[in-house]
Amino acid sequence: MLSRLSVIFLPVSLAAALFAAEEQGWKTKQVADWTEADAQQVLKDSAWVKTVTATVTQQTPQQPRRPYGRRGGFGYPGGYPGGYPGGYPGGGYPNGGNYPNSGSQTSQQTDTQQPPTLKLRWESALPIREAELKTRDTDAPTIEQDHYAVAVYGIPSRFASGDSQKLADQYKKDAVLKRDGKKDLKPSSVQVLQREDGPVVVYQFPKTAKNEITSDDRRVEFEAKIGRLQVSESFFTEDMNYQGKMEL
Repeated sequence: MLSRLSVIFLPVSLAAALFAAEEQGWKTKQVADWTEADAQQVLKDSAWVKTVTATVTQQTPQQPRRPYGRRGGFGYPGGYPGGYPGGYPGGGYPNGGNYPNSGSQTSQQTDTQQPPTLKLRWESALPIREAELKTRDTDAPTIEQDHYAVAVYGIPSRFASGDSQKLADQYKKDAVLKRDGKKDLKPSSVQVLQREDGPVVVYQFPKTAKNEITSDDRRVEFEAKIGRLQVSESFFTEDMNYQGKMEL
């Protein structure tokens, strides 16, 4: 193997390719020969894993409360007879304005925190499943046979709190796998796993002869809405190969 010093004298593009091959040495190994570091790299930095910054949508504005009467003081037609006792002339607030804190202005809550960075993982791919076994990840999602699965990690709890089944039913309606020139794939089931480090949402899509993803589908785009979070990211099938076979 070339030393890093000798690589200095190679063209930059060739040196970069050699370093990439060295850093992803797990691709040339059998699963049984993977090290712990190999498995961690598969789970964190491989073609089956994408890091994406979610888009946070605004909450629905609150409806303003009905304001008190402008000229009628506290809602009395034409004002309080004879003016508000001991109060303002004409029964209204000074200069005809509304009573303080009347709620006449719309209140809209915005999220002042930075949008979260999420990790999307093609959970059903063989290298991912084997890496989870290698790292002894006992919390790895259970994937149904003959299904594609994409899991979303790193979701802040404030965006996915509540009854897990109700959340799953909601998220199922707002997720899809898209391919150019083909019908979109909708999930057959969704799981919301509540964990100590935050919720994990797992989307499972049925794998049949009719909707199978092939190498001709060069790009597969995953889109989902998780509460106020919107996620969209592409996976490229030409990169999702292990031991000469496309693994999804």
